[in-house]
Amino acid sequence: MNIVVFAMPDVAYFLPAVGSSASIGDTISWTISFILFDGKMRGLFSLLFGASIMLMITRGHAQQVKTSGSPGALHLRRMGWLAVFGLVHFYLIWWGDILFLYAVAGTVAFAFRKLDGAALVTAALLIYTVNTAFMALTMGALYGLEYAAGQPGASATAVNEYAGIMAELTGGYAQQIALYKSGYAEIVQYRLTEQFWFPAEMIAQNIGETLPFMLIGMALMKAQFGSPDRSLRAYWRWAKIGLGIGGLGYALLALAAYRSNFDVITIYNITIAWSMPFRLPMAMGYAALIVLLIARAQDNDSDTSGVICSIVSKLVARISAAGRTAFTNYIGTSIVMTSIFYGYGFGLFGDVSRSALWLFVAAGCALMLLWPKWWLARYRYGPLEWLWRSLARGEWQRMQR
Repeated sequence: MNIVVFAMPDVAYFLPAVGSSASIGDTISWTISFILFDGKMRGLFSLLFGASIMLMITRGHAQQVKTSGSPGALHLRRMGWLAVFGLVHFYLIWWGDILFLYAVAGTVAFAFRKLDGAALVTAALLIYTVNTAFMALTMGALYGLEYAAGQPGASATAVNEYAGIMAELTGGYAQQIALYKSGYAEIVQYRLTEQFWFPAEMIAQNIGETLPFMLIGMALMKAQFGSPDRSLRAYWRWAKIGLGIGGLGYALLALAAYRSNFDVITIYNITIAWSMPFRLPMAMGYAALIVLLIARAQDNDSDTSGVICSIVSKLVARISAAGRTAFTNYIGTSIVMTSIFYGYGFGLFGDVSRSALWLFVAAGCALMLLWPKWWLARYRYGPLEWLWRSLARGEWQRMQR
């Protein structure tokens, strides 16, 4: 999902037609991204982050964290250093950082650690519901503003306010292209001045979604979601219900976007507010599907499916290695992609169509699947994973195997 805002002005994340009319390929690309990936991948990442919080706490208690203090102190140091990494990432590499948000949400989530699974899910759904309602009211108010500005004899205040909002939602295209085609110093200066408070704004806008997903991830870890002892039927049921409800909801929203002729206010309502009720079940459906994929990779009982199992098993092993180097992959992707699209690199920002960006996605995914398995055969951690772990524990960790 990040590829669009690596390569195009940020409004392109929401609107399929930016700067010119959308081609059929661009529209199809937007639809695939919206239905299958938008919000769901972020949700999965948040689920995993919440699960990792419980995993670290459990391991910390088991090992008594003799060299690093209590599990709570270790967690706070991990989140503190993650926040530092996030701010460095934002100001010096790419504006779309999510690490600072995760550090803050992860710190808050830690306070819920002693709740049982049911209480965690209840708290998560309450926060998520309140946030969804707030987003729906906030974005829905744009329709009222549009109506007021379009009435005969509308006040200058209403007209100007509507014009300002629309400029904010759709504007800045040419200015962003000029900025990101410029040099590194100009881009960093812009972030340190015009975007200085953006990391804090990201927290205000997104913690109501991120924190609930983390709490559910903590609950799933406590419930041993993914355990091989559970019947695979339960995961098939989760996958069918979650992906069925979520997929249908997203497909209907995409249809509504088409029927509105991609009206700007409708698109923002759809992507920010109306899709939220379907995002959670679809992310859960994906999580169940991943468990089933792993189970399939481990299933070598049937001779007739041996070839398929071998292929799937090798793929899952590479995905697992990529997951164990997720921090390095995340920052590395930002460095590689900004070097391709920004002015201090190849300067392709704004020059590549949305549909053509899939080629960069394929190349990036291939790279992320290739190097980690080779690296982890020789080293215990990815480069940034090692640095983060060493800083959080206050001592350099052994790197080589």
